[in-house]
Amino acid sequence: MSAAKSEQVVVITGASGGIGRATAQAFAARGARVALLARGEEGLAGAVADVERLGGRALAVPTDVADPEQVEAAAERVEEELGPIDVWINVAFTSVFSPFTEITAAEYKRVTEVNYLGYVYGTMAALKRMKPRDAGTIVQVGSALAYRGIPLQTPYCGSKHAIQGFHEALRCELLHDRSGVRTTMVQMPAVNTPQFDWVLSRLPKPAQPVPPIYQPEVAARGVVYAADHPGRREYWVGGSTVGTLMANAVAPGLLDRYLARTGFSSQQDDRPQDKDHPVNLWEPADGKDGHDYTAHGSFDDRATHRSPQLWASQHHGAIAAVAAAGLLAAATAALRSRR
Repeated sequence: MSAAKSEQVVVITGASGGIGRATAQAFAARGARVALLARGEEGLAGAVADVERLGGRALAVPTDVADPEQVEAAAERVEEELGPIDVWINVAFTSVFSPFTEITAAEYKRVTEVNYLGYVYGTMAALKRMKPRDAGTIVQVGSALAYRGIPLQTPYCGSKHAIQGFHEALRCELLHDRSGVRTTMVQMPAVNTPQFDWVLSRLPKPAQPVPPIYQPEVAARGVVYAADHPGRREYWVGGSTVGTLMANAVAPGLLDRYLARTGFSSQQDDRPQDKDHPVNLWEPADGKDGHDYTAHGSFDDRATHRSPQLWASQHHGAIAAVAAAGLLAAATAALRSRR
């Protein structure tokens, strides 16, 4: 671990649970100074304890990312108390699991403001400070659903598609300016996070991630690697992400029909539906029941800690070299057999 990494100032939105919480832990383990932005006090307190236990320095900043003034104030406080921001990671999101016709306009607006505009406001605050220094990295945490929409998640899919377009456009501008600021995006698979315990759902059964399910630490490793290697425009985490994006590129119409048949049942669990479960759309879920939801959701028994594809996506050069060596060996063997 380099000294520079141990002294990094890292801002993470949505840091009270799920991928954001796991990412905070990963940066803390190498001694970073981690600013934790989220709404829920219990979740933030738990995240602070995680960071400090793992050897990092924590700063909790209660923030609703849908409010640009709160985001700007948070960035100002981070630089005053921790120092110049090196890495800004946008993770915070919310959602509604429901057929489109059952979602209200206010709910749709709220999801879009948190998921999409929250990323925009965070990026604005980061760039305001990074561009004059000509240094810094912004990581947008995305999803396979940034490319491929699925039923029952129209507001989430729409916001992730918007983030993807925003990221590409901004990246072009930074390249044009020859800026030292880097931006990259990490596309995620289904992850075992608390969102399925607190999401606003109008489904007849409890919401669940579409299998295969990955643990949040897998996602966090992808985010940390992307922050350390931001030259790539995006990274894919999980074999299911690769499969989904490739299938959508080759046969999107066929995938439409497949998801129409399977997308409803695959996103619902057979557990009894808890009609009184907390909902985090308008208020933090931990504020309603005093519970710290941590990084993990309710699917530990079905989630995996491994992603060979993630390693492969981070080592394209090594894989290409091995493939080239294999081809060379095969060609040499073929030539010898002809003699």
